[in-house]
Amino acid sequence: MPTSEIKERILNDIVFLGLRSTLGIIFIVHGIVKFNPGFSNFLTSIGIPIEMQIPIALAELIPGIFLILGIFSRLSAVIITIIMLGAIFIVKGAQSMTGDKGIEFDLILLAVSLVVMIIGPGRIALVQIIKKIPRYLH
Repeated sequence: MPTSEIKERILNDIVFLGLRSTLGIIFIVHGIVKFNPGFSNFLTSIGIPIEMQIPIALAELIPGIFLILGIFSRLSAVIITIIMLGAIFIVKGAQSMTGDKGIEFDLILLAVSLVVMIIGPGRIALVQIIKKIPRYLH
């Protein structure tokens, strides 16, 4: 394999690690914020039971951690996809692309999670070291 192809593959791996890690960091931060008691007031204002606060927070925090580590990336991306669809259609009502209830940021996060769900974690991931995890869970 020519040197340029090797460099290109390494660059692709690094870029995908950055993409996966950025998505993970965003969801870790968003998950931590949802443990705040004020989030329960927001949930009740949009008709979601207060008991859903902890499951929603964990559904963002844990996949975020897994994405950064590069384990259970596809499963984490599925969970994030569900969360983003909920954010777009339930929380914001898909009312507009920009503005107060704009969904442009949500669509970007949805697109990135779909990419991770389809492609998997990439070659720079903990799952590449732990070979015991079934491939479909990568």
